[in-house]
Amino acid sequence: MASALLNAVLFVTFFALVTASDPNIITDFEIPANSSTKIGGDFFTFTDLRGFFDRAYPPNSKVTKASLAEFPALNGQSVSFATLEYPAGTINPPHTHPRSAELLFVVDGSLEVGFIDTTNKLYTQTLQLGDMFVFPKGLVHYQSNANAKNPATAISAFGSANAGTVSVPSTVFATGIDDNILAKAFKTDIGTIQKIKAGLAVKG
Repeated sequence: MASALLNAVLFVTFFALVTASDPNIITDFEIPANSSTKIGGDFFTFTDLRGFFDRAYPPNSKVTKASLAEFPALNGQSVSFATLEYPAGTINPPHTHPRSAELLFVVDGSLEVGFIDTTNKLYTQTLQLGDMFVFPKGLVHYQSNANAKNPATAISAFGSANAGTVSVPSTVFATGIDDNILAKAFKTDIGTIQKIKAGLAVKG
């Protein structure tokens, strides 16, 4: 019995260690399986952010990612990147990254940030230009530009080529969970749930 329990604990520990980050690769880099072009310097170059610091702020908060989906050369490299633009008074709603911590660096303006740990304790901070903040892996967090006049910009680094993003409002209210279940979970009525869902609906 003790031996079986020990084996189970060792297996779970080993599994947790192996799956804690992106898989290691045994080559210098990974070439996409369907690639028929010769690999050169352009494969390792991401150009979607050219002119980023010269353009006007968007009307709503915007995240521009350089992750595995946008930049295939990151496959197996356990890194990715994102730029975050916050016009005055905008937010990046509560969300999680299930496969990585996030290191956020403020490069313009200031941001109110926070995350909630597994004991439901909220940690908040006001970040100024040049400040960094780490959001632990998998925990719900948010960023807000509380300034009503000035925009803000931040850069985020991730320890995964595909950190993933799970938006709390969209995941809970815009994925088809039954209204009755949501009303019971949030101790409210179906009408309120439907109003929230309508507010999150994508407008064409």
